[in-house]
Amino acid sequence: MDSLAALALPDLWDRLTGTQPDPDLWVVLATLVAALAVVVPHNLWRISRNAITIAHEGGHGLVALLTGRQLTGIRLHSDTSGLTVSRGKPHGIGMILTAAAGYTAPPLLGLGGAALLGAGRITLLLWAATALLIVMLVMIRNAYGVITVFLTGGAFLLVSWLAGPQVQAAFAYAVVWFLLLGGVRPAFELQAKRSRGGAGDSDADQLARLTHLPAAVWLFLFHTVSLCSLIGGGRWLLHM
Repeated sequence: MDSLAALALPDLWDRLTGTQPDPDLWVVLATLVAALAVVVPHNLWRISRNAITIAHEGGHGLVALLTGRQLTGIRLHSDTSGLTVSRGKPHGIGMILTAAAGYTAPPLLGLGGAALLGAGRITLLLWAATALLIVMLVMIRNAYGVITVFLTGGAFLLVSWLAGPQVQAAFAYAVVWFLLLGGVRPAFELQAKRSRGGAGDSDADQLARLTHLPAAVWLFLFHTVSLCSLIGGGRWLLHM
């Protein structure tokens, strides 16, 4: 058994840190079209937006921990809203960064994923995403959230362990395109809600109260991060 473990661990490490061949251009373009197909139509977006909410709330939670706040729980709801609760000072840089992390997390995760794929690190991307989802699952505090994160993490785990290289590549590119494209739409939705007098307690409004800067400044930041991530990540994915 010890000898098998000694042989398996180096092989596992090589799979994790090694590079994989890039998929054909038609695969990259097909995954782009597939991501657009679940982001643009309203009916499909109402379902696929759950994955963006996972990244959004995960961003709040991760930054809360990194800034020294105590993360007490994350809730995901069937209407694609979510709530991340952390304890600490109700003001200061830690609270500001935590509040700003939600809308910026999906596009930045997409940008990071595009960088890994551009470097041929397909397996590393899939395993890193699986690890983040497992960690997030521990902090989920409602049944719908547990089911959503469990199914999402299960999909990554199955593809990582059971699928062939071509399927893994297609799955990874589809996920990253989805994060890049899906990371753009929520800021526009928030802007539209605020123009109608809604979303009065949104992340942008909370940031406005914390920093005394207009919410429009924070909306501009969300737009800038998401659009720049899409442009930069898209160039990496297309090897431009």
